[in-house]
Amino acid sequence: MGNIRLEAVHKAFGGVNVIPGIDLDIEDGSFVVFVGPSGCGKSTLLRLIAGLEDVTSGRIFIDGANVVDLPAARRGLSMVFQSYALYPHMSVRNNIGFGLKMAGQPKDEIKRKVEAAAASLNLTQYLDRKPGQLSGGQRQRVAIGRAIVREPKAFLFDEPLSNLDAALRVNMRLEIASLQKKLGTTAIYVTHDQVEAMTMADKIVVLNAGNVEQVGSPIELYERPANLFVAGFIGSPKMNLITGAPASSLGAETIGVRPEHLVAARDGEGWKGRIAVAEHLGSDTFLYVEVPGVGTLTSRTVGELGFKAGESVVLIPDAKRIHRFDKTGKAIR
Repeated sequence: MGNIRLEAVHKAFGGVNVIPGIDLDIEDGSFVVFVGPSGCGKSTLLRLIAGLEDVTSGRIFIDGANVVDLPAARRGLSMVFQSYALYPHMSVRNNIGFGLKMAGQPKDEIKRKVEAAAASLNLTQYLDRKPGQLSGGQRQRVAIGRAIVREPKAFLFDEPLSNLDAALRVNMRLEIASLQKKLGTTAIYVTHDQVEAMTMADKIVVLNAGNVEQVGSPIELYERPANLFVAGFIGSPKMNLITGAPASSLGAETIGVRPEHLVAARDGEGWKGRIAVAEHLGSDTFLYVEVPGVGTLTSRTVGELGFKAGESVVLIPDAKRIHRFDKTGKAIR
């Protein structure tokens, strides 16, 4: 079991409120991602759950038991950090099994668990190597293997892929998501990369200045952002946000249109502008269009388009996909 519930969790450093007060329920077996810009409190919140930071007030329940007074070692959680934190003089086998050895588990039990974890992570052939003989991705797998063998109630990942190159990050996030589904263990994953959040999570928690802006599935956040912050943060390229006359004509302070819902055409009814930059990527074309009185808008089209920088273009929004926001930034439904 790995149900985790936060009730009015508050964290202050001196007189600074980092986490003003959060209520959150994380279901057993789910993959939950904390996402937000740097300094939003996501890593602090993870450390509060792990027991690496003390809560100022509030309660944290793991499988129904309040653990705020329990040390990290007794919470039944395993954490994977941004740095691999492997022992360079130990083999992969000994790195994975070190925690079990320190806990006094029998040698045959350690061997069984280490070899099972290594098999699930495609590390069997590397068990007798040292960390210095491994690639970055392989070292991160060793760190994950060390967490797996403890058979925790939940895995806690603190930006584990940020030290890897772009191609390896893609492979590793697929491996982590697949492994979590295979094990069925609750996972909480912290990242500032909203693409990682969208591709890995069952549920995303969007944080901003220590506050939860919205909680939901990736598709819910993408299609129904609760406010301007979520609308501008989730999605790549970002949603076009427009104020002034185009918004007020639709009864809103701000309207939002995602790039893929803004069609570029030679003529028609829409926002007329000039292409500043045209990015032709083969599978997609991105047009960055300067629209007088509106600003620069982004249009995304599948496939190749014949538009070039400097040409005039009309951007036609999909009327059914326009998001509206009021003066407070809250979505108008």
